[in-house]
Parts: sequence; structure tokens; C-alpha cells
Amino acid sequence: MGNSAGRSDFEWVYTDQPHTQRRKEMLAKYPAIKALMRPDPHLKWTVLGLVLVQLLACWLVRGLAWRWLLFWAYAFGGCVNHSLTLAIHDISHNTAFGTGRAAHNRWFAVFANLPVGVPYAASFKKYHVDHHRYLGGDGLDVDVPTRLEGWLFCTPARKLLWLVLQPLFYSLRPLCVNPKALTRMEVFNALVQLAADAAIFALWGLKPVVYLLASTLLGLGLHPISGHFVAEHYMFVKGHETYSYYGPLNWITFNVGYHMEHHDFPSIPGCNLPLVPAAKQASDHAGMEPVIWAHKSESPCQGHTGTGGRARTSAQDECHPVQGCVYSSMLCPAAPPCPSLAADTLRLPPLLNTRFVACLRSPGCF
Repeated sequence: MGNSAGRSDFEWVYTDQPHTQRRKEMLAKYPAIKALMRPDPHLKWTVLGLVLVQLLACWLVRGLAWRWLLFWAYAFGGCVNHSLTLAIHDISHNTAFGTGRAAHNRWFAVFANLPVGVPYAASFKKYHVDHHRYLGGDGLDVDVPTRLEGWLFCTPARKLLWLVLQPLFYSLRPLCVNPKALTRMEVFNALVQLAADAAIFALWGLKPVVYLLASTLLGLGLHPISGHFVAEHYMFVKGHETYSYYGPLNWITFNVGYHMEHHDFPSIPGCNLPLVPAAKQASDHAGMEPVIWAHKSESPCQGHTGTGGRARTSAQDECHPVQGCVYSSMLCPAAPPCPSLAADTLRLPPLLNTRFVACLRSPGCF
């Protein structure tokens, strides 16, 4: 694993990200996996249905009171728009039309972007390639929270604010950590999105536009589905930087919970990830439910951070009781030693476990 720093810093490792080697080993053992690397024939129709549902919702909310508009934006629109962002994630791997028609996938991602309200698809693809290639790479993987975020959001209230503002950090962090030149596809994405927003405003007024924007901001913020932002790569167990979740939220998130499998085989569409043979055994754990808010846990161990030359933020140099957990290692006091756990018996939080994945209650970090 290489040299590592103490709890006051990220955990730095100087080895390649693990999924390239895992991919080679699993393909050698299970060559039939290659048959799963094909386009999802249902993805384009599912996305079309979600886009039309949000357009219908725009028509329905045009006369709603503001408080009800915001309620439905969180309860319904947030789920749909979050699902669409994960559809865009799947499409960014050319799973809608296949790698032979990459342009069709990019254009379709722009279409899936329409209910999101802000241009997102083209920029996401540009940076998501780096997330897979340089997982946890310092200055390369913009999914890793910055040191400033770790220093600033160091109390329960501030971490709650960090979750609420997650869409802003997710969109602005690339501009600060790894800025790239604007592409023609991003310009096209922005122009199409502005035209769609203007058309909705001209047809139905301001409220539908606010509904779409609120659906995105609320659905990607402090929302049950947003737990996957923390669940995917925050190092809950020493030495493991990618995790899978096998619960029912996968039904509305294009199987994004099968994240170990996804990083092992990015070209496999979400619909086929559950078919990857021996996936759970290879993942060394059973997965976890991305629960954002919880109270007590009987488990002796509590994971709490993300991945961060290549850098990974340390999640478990020691084991933390639930009240001592935070989302970044540099924010926590020392904790009692963690009892050893065999990889083949390790189990992370099940569905609706009362564990604090986002780690808001941490009295040692006031």
C-alpha cells in the first residue's frame, strides 16, 4: 500500500488504482463477462419516459402554491432528476447506443439533461473519464473532497450544510481542482439547455422552471438517493476504496450501487452489472445502504471518509464508535483500536441500518 500519513492528513498510496488488475483477473477466470459488455436496449426508452414525466410535471405544477411546488420537487422531482443524472452517468460509458456510435450517446445525454435544468452531461463525461482512470488521484479525480472542504465542514451542523450544498461542490470542484478547456460539446449542451428552459418558461411561466431546478438541487443534496455520493468511495474499511450496495434503491438508480462491479467493468451497462459472476465475493463485502441520517449502531466499526500520490483519505486507521465519526480523517480525534475483521466475513450496513454514513454527529469535531 506504500507509505501513509497519520490521521491529520489524507492517506497517500503510491500504487495504481486496483480495478485494472481486478479486471484482468476476473476476465481470465470468467471470460463470459465479455458478453455483458453490450448496450442496454431499454435505457433510451427509460430515459425518454423520465423526461416526458418531468415535462408533464412541469405542466401540473404551473398553478401550485410555492410550498407544494417545493414539496413535490423534493419528494418526486428530486428522485426523477437524480435518476436522470445517473442515466447520464450510464450513457457516458456509451451504454445507450454502443461504442460504435459514441456521438449518438453524447447527443442522447444532452436530451436526458433537459429536465435537470442546468447543462451537466457534457462536462460530466469530460471529468468522469479521469475518475475511472485516476481513481482517488490527487488533482485528477475531482470526486475527492478538497482539503478546504475537510477543514471548513468540521462540525455536525457544517457537515449537514455540506450535504445540502453537495450539488454546488460537485459542480464547482472541477473548476478549482482540475480546470479544463471548454469543449464544443459543452457549448452545445449549454445552448440546448438554455433553449429548453426558455421554452418551458414561455409556455408555462416561472414555476415549472423553478420546479426543475429545485428538483435537481434538492434531489442531489440532502436526499436519500444522494447517499451514494458517500457510499461509493469513502473508505469505510482500511484498504478498500470502492464499495457496492445491493439494495432496492438500485431499481431507480440504474444499478449505480453495483459500484465495485462498475469500476471493474465500466463498459457493462447498469442493467447487466448484477449478472457479473462472483461479484460480491470479489468485492470482499456485501455492500451498504447509503443512509444519510441515523442514530445508534451496534457495530463496533464506523467508516467515515472518502478516497483522496494517488491519494485516499484515511477512513479507518482506528475504529470509531458512532458518535465519534466524521466524513474526513483530518477532523477526528484518536479512537480505540479497531478489532480485526476477516475480509470474507466483513459486512457493511444493511438496508435502513441506523448507521451514520454521512457522519454528522461527531462531538470530537466541534
